[in-house]
Amino acid sequence: MSKYSLDEFLSQTEQEDKGEGLFELETPHLLEVNLNGQIWAKAGSMVAYHGKIKFEREGILEQGLGSMFKKAISGEGASLMKANGQGTLYLADDGKKIIILHLQNESIYVNGNDLLALETSIKHDIKLMKRVSGMLAGGLFNIRCSGTGLIAITTHYEPLTLRVTPGKPIITDPNATVAWSGNLQPEFQTDVSFKTFIGRGSGESIQMRFQGDGFVIVQPYEEVYFQESH
Repeated sequence: MSKYSLDEFLSQTEQEDKGEGLFELETPHLLEVNLNGQIWAKAGSMVAYHGKIKFEREGILEQGLGSMFKKAISGEGASLMKANGQGTLYLADDGKKIIILHLQNESIYVNGNDLLALETSIKHDIKLMKRVSGMLAGGLFNIRCSGTGLIAITTHYEPLTLRVTPGKPIITDPNATVAWSGNLQPEFQTDVSFKTFIGRGSGESIQMRFQGDGFVIVQPYEEVYFQESH
């Protein structure tokens, strides 16, 4: 068989069931969901499916009036859809790397744009970041996932997890911050605006400060969802 023949291409890229359960990585950038029931997925993340699956965007009153208010502020970035039925579903998000996490009565905060999918056993609640509306415009929300079950998050390139320990806070760029442990409450601080010196306009003067005992996940890429308001 020729190295570049169509048959060889099909052989190298054909879907393969690895038998790993509900969520499995078909490739590092493509999530396979072996659906028998219902999951939540990021709206617009479906790339293919087979079987009998229905999609429904999360209702505005799905989680009550408080959630409706938060959704109105956070916008489309946190929109989720229900996938319900039986079949195989493939999800992706702009070619980002996908990480599957199994929460075991645990909680994690995920940037609203970086949550790809979660089991319905996981409670999800949109959290607005406090005291930043006057400093930032856009990307002011994250989603707290808690309980027992699977979630899938996305990062640009390889993520790095930094441990937060008492007395040793971690400072991050909001645009590069993907997720953090559910017991941490980041604070926002301002510093010298580096863009004054190096000509970058993505808001490095705003930083997230994590202190306590936990972890924070960052990516080697700045998604410009946090921008300085003018």
